[in-house]
Amino acid sequence: MTDPRAEAVGIYVHWPYCARICPYCDFNVVRDRGRTDEQRALADAIVADLEAQRALTGERRLLSIFFGGGTPSLMDPAQVARVIETAKRLWSPADDLEISLEANPTDAETDRFAALAAAGVQRLSLGVQALDDASLKALGRNHDAGAARRAIAAAARAFPRLSIDLIYARPGQTDAAWRAELSEAIALGPEHVSPYQLTIEPGTAFDRAVGRGTLVTPDEDLAATLFETTQEILEAAGFDAYEVSNHARGEAARARHNLVYWRGVDYVGVGPGAHGRLALPEGRAATTAHRAIKDYIAAVGDHGVGFQSEILTPEDAALERLVLGMRIDAGVGFDEVAILGLDPDVAKVRDLVETGLLVEDRARLRATRAGRLVLDRLTGALAT
Repeated sequence: MTDPRAEAVGIYVHWPYCARICPYCDFNVVRDRGRTDEQRALADAIVADLEAQRALTGERRLLSIFFGGGTPSLMDPAQVARVIETAKRLWSPADDLEISLEANPTDAETDRFAALAAAGVQRLSLGVQALDDASLKALGRNHDAGAARRAIAAAARAFPRLSIDLIYARPGQTDAAWRAELSEAIALGPEHVSPYQLTIEPGTAFDRAVGRGTLVTPDEDLAATLFETTQEILEAAGFDAYEVSNHARGEAARARHNLVYWRGVDYVGVGPGAHGRLALPEGRAATTAHRAIKDYIAAVGDHGVGFQSEILTPEDAALERLVLGMRIDAGVGFDEVAILGLDPDVAKVRDLVETGLLVEDRARLRATRAGRLVLDRLTGALAT
């Protein structure tokens, strides 16, 4: 029987250009310094890559298109429209196809919202990150709190769906300040909020600052308190915690593209450094596009696609399914990870249920709120 997850597909488009590179960011990004010729060549390569990957996937139902980066709101809206039109021509759009794009709240980008909406973007994911100027400066952002508020209002007018990103567990942050900030963010009216705990990624400017002792993040106890406050405030405001760092006002407001990842649906990755997962005749393929822009463009020109691929072993595919599926409230079915030796009666599952980290459920592995707080440890315990 064909896996229904292989009958649909999402598309991730990576646009690597940023006006400024944030000190906590470890994504594949470059400074946007008037590279107009390169950007046109990259857009051409992305379209060609989509064409080539359609030959690999065959006919699929297109669930989502997500423009990430980088800062895809810096992309020429005409090129955004071209990518969308290409994807919709190559695959059969679902009735509820979701087209999302990430943006920052600078005034320059806000002025582009109407053009991006006209290009076909329906859902904007806005990188607000904080609503106070001191925190935004410390995070290396190139907007202030006033610009964030203006951008939220402009996005609400331009797009039918709006999500905002916030960062908590910032240096010097208190629980009281986070309560006030999160409450204000909710009052600004987004249907979806993604609050991310600040993590120090290796090799970033923040990582170097921590090593020098010039940056101190909240300790584990305060971070846990801030996590609980996040759940409490958003839940009281009518947001479902459908994923560890994603909250929506009802099921219709959930980010459909991210659910493609968390539910194990196939997705095509295009653009420098983009990842993809494809069900191919020889097995489930993990694709990774060349990170350097020039290498990606050259690979598409030489080989049709811009990625290198690896066929996952059944065990590795199941492990990935476990790690991603446990992030959402629905969890992952025991039948999907049986190859890992997991079932409702195995000792480590029973132990995690009894310690309150897993929900008592004989069909699916689902984390409790306490389990979500220590999700990496929880999935590690299940995987070993």
